Amino acid sequence: MATKPIIGVLALQGAFAAHKPHIEALGATYREIRKTEDCDGVSAYILPGGESSTMLRLMKVLELEEKLVTEFKTKPTWGICAGSILLAKEVLNPAQRSLGLIDCTVTRNGYGRQLDSHNDMVQNYPVAFIRAPIIEDAGTAKIKAESGGKPVWLEQNNIMVTTFHPELSPNTPSPMHKAFFELI
Repeated sequence: MATKPIIGVLALQGAFAAHKPHIEALGATYREIRKTEDCDGVSAYILPGGESSTMLRLMKVLELEEKLVTEFKTKPTWGICAGSILLAKEVLNPAQRSLGLIDCTVTRNGYGRQLDSHNDMVQNYPVAFIRAPIIEDAGTAKIKAESGGKPVWLEQNNIMVTTFHPELSPNTPSPMHKAFFELI
């Protein structure tokens, strides 16, 4: 019997645990990533929603960033909301350092404040835009879905980003988790 793929979810801050039922519904193993040793044997990574600048700071402090960037360059990696900010080539509002692994420009909190968060349907699946970034320029990345005339789901090589949260729906696995699983 083949070994189940292990999907590592960055568990420093944010909405990481909500991915567990989606990952397990795909027949994969969920693993929380907090230190470099947690990366051993991981097949793919999810960078969850949360606060991107806090995640960047914690990755540095915990000496995780170098290891993760090396892993993200070769293994399927999905950035969700704050994770899409971390993976973007350029970040605006305010400008922020990022890992620069997908050719796109994002504006932080593009829809406004927490009160401006909203729900929508993306590919007939309910998702939440919570203080979500807006993709201003998709660069050379493939646009997989749009909402309100703006790209909200991109893919480039082994990197996928969504500006919304599909993991908050109880309907598992989400179509986005399924698409990510196909990259593995």
